[in-house]
Order: sequence, then C-alpha cells, then structure tokens
Amino acid sequence: MIIKSVNLETVCGITSTLPKNDKPEVAFAGKSNVGKSSLINALMNRKSYARTSATPGKTQTINFYNVNEELYLVDLPGYGYAKVTESEKKKWGKMIERYLHGSKRLKAVFLLTDIRHAPPENDKIMYEWVVAQGFTPIIIATKLDKIKRSQVPKHLKMLREGFGISSDAAVIPFSAETKQGRDEIWELIEESYRFQAE
Repeated sequence: MIIKSVNLETVCGITSTLPKNDKPEVAFAGKSNVGKSSLINALMNRKSYARTSATPGKTQTINFYNVNEELYLVDLPGYGYAKVTESEKKKWGKMIERYLHGSKRLKAVFLLTDIRHAPPENDKIMYEWVVAQGFTPIIIATKLDKIKRSQVPKHLKMLREGFGISSDAAVIPFSAETKQGRDEIWELIEESYRFQAE
C-alpha cells in the first residue's frame, strides 16, 4: 500500500467510549516491548508516529490510526509487563476485551511475538482468547534481525508448535530494522478487508 496520509484519530483510555468507525479496522496485540509501535511505524512509513519506548508498558490506550482515509490500524495496549500492578493489568485486559468484543469493523487481529523465544504463557492465552472471539490471529514474529538467517526456520517451527497451529498457518517474520515482512503484512491486511467487503 502507498501511504498518502496517516492520522492518529482516536485515543481510547480505560473509560472511553469506543469510536463508531465506518472504515475497516485491523488490530495489533502483543506483549509489552515486543515491538508493536515499531511495526506500526514501519507499516505507516513513519519514523516515530506511534511512540516507541525502551520502557515496556508505554502504550496504555487503544490508538486508532487512520491510513489514507481507507482503514484503521488499531494499536492495543501491551500486556504482561511485570512492573505494572495487577489492577492495572486487569484494566488493560478489560480494555482489550471490550475492543475485540465490541468493534463492529474489526477485520483481522495480528498477534506479535518475539521470534527468539517460544511463545510465553500470556501470548498463548491471548491467541486462544482472540480465537474465542471468532478471529484467527495472524502471528508476526518480531525482532527477526536478532537471530541468524539460518535459525529462522527452526524458530518459526518453535512458534507454530508453541501456539499449536498448523505448519501452513501464517507466521510472518518481521524486522523493524530492515522492514523485512512489511509487504507481506500489508498484503494480508488488504486481503482481510477487501475479501470481506465483496
């Protein structure tokens, strides 16, 4: 997709009402510090539109980015950060739940996980929860540049086994450094809402 315009249109906090959008939405979920903001910046061809931070747990809101007046990229709060209180975690969980359950325009959910490690428990829980909402999460394996190219197939196999998904299920390796994987992600995004719009 050629990015002509990007606008952070809506920021929803814990008590905010979700917007009634008329364009397709594509959501991104992932553990704190997995590289969600970096991925969204890469997709939008912007350096630092979505705030990236060395401090995990920075995204505490649901952010709706209007791309080309055509669709929304929805950045969900990062989950599973140890230094956040239990009550905060529960609030973020409820926000994510409310959005996934309540959005009428949601077409696809991308779940980010670190390619270097087997999926942690909270990623597996999130995967199952998204499935329970009627979506098949598309796995994006971030931090691709942190492993050797020869290790990639082994790590993708480890992720598929960890999530209990078939060998032909989409798992996209992505690097925020080189932007590898960006085009494949856009193809899946466009497919998700064009296919359903027909």
